[in-house]
Amino acid sequence: MTELAPVTAGIYCRSSMQPIVNLEETPGKVVGRRHAPADGLSITAAQRVEDARAWKRALRVLPILKGVYRFRTHEEADAWLWRMLTSPRR
Repeated sequence: MTELAPVTAGIYCRSSMQPIVNLEETPGKVVGRRHAPADGLSITAAQRVEDARAWKRALRVLPILKGVYRFRTHEEADAWLWRMLTSPRR
């Protein structure tokens, strides 16, 4: 007979767990198999080009020219920034 171990809530459970799956039974069907890549860190040239295009689309170049800009107030700077961001691309 299996010994029962007390649990704090007053409920008793078996000390040895029974397996949920019958380990002697063979599975009936295999749906698919995973194949590990030969080298997971290697990148082909096509992948590199596609990644570069995706980054360029995501981080498009803003239409603001480089330089130092001086404004009298923050409101004036914000208005200028919105004009630059909404203007058509050059």
